[in-house]
Amino acid sequence: MTLRLTEDDERALAALAEADGISRQEATIRAIHEVAARRGHERQVTEASARARARYADVLDRLGR
Repeated sequence: MTLRLTEDDERALAALAEADGISRQEATIRAIHEVAARRGHERQVTEASARARARYADVLDRLGR
């Protein structure tokens, strides 16, 4: 796979890799994994919040008055 980056993106990637003492490839892979994990966590929080709002809707309504 070829990854085409702008000059700004290339500099940012190089800075990340240098700061962590890893290759640019490894920095790219870590960034992909971090975003995937974050999105999975955000989805879980959203789902848990929806369940709690549904379960406690009457209480939340009374508190809002």
